[in-house]
Amino acid sequence: MADQRIYSAQPVFPLAPTKLSSTQHASLDSGKSNVFGNILNGQIAGVKFSQHALARLQSRQIQLSTADLHKLNTAVEKAEQKGAKESLLLLNNMAFVVSVKNKTVITAMDGASMKENVFTNIDSAMILE
Repeated sequence: MADQRIYSAQPVFPLAPTKLSSTQHASLDSGKSNVFGNILNGQIAGVKFSQHALARLQSRQIQLSTADLHKLNTAVEKAEQKGAKESLLLLNNMAFVVSVKNKTVITAMDGASMKENVFTNIDSAMILE
């Protein structure tokens, strides 16, 4: 029987992250319309969003502005200073469960999804204005 394995002489490396151009920076400031796309493309510094959180943002049609992202980043920094590990962040009738250590949003909920929901595996909560 012949050897049917495939050999590659050169290793395959992931693409290097791209830097934002001035036009991309301008699009970040344009409001809610491009924020989800930029989150999806990993182009916003600060907290990251897990694939699960991205799916929840999209399915629940949660819109985040750059100001909202700034508030989330600030809250994660404060939670980290207090020694939190997993935090519930409440912002504008939305809830985010965040891994503070990894600076990653684990899941996101809108007001309707929060009702009668039990949040587990968190050690802190913050209400953001």
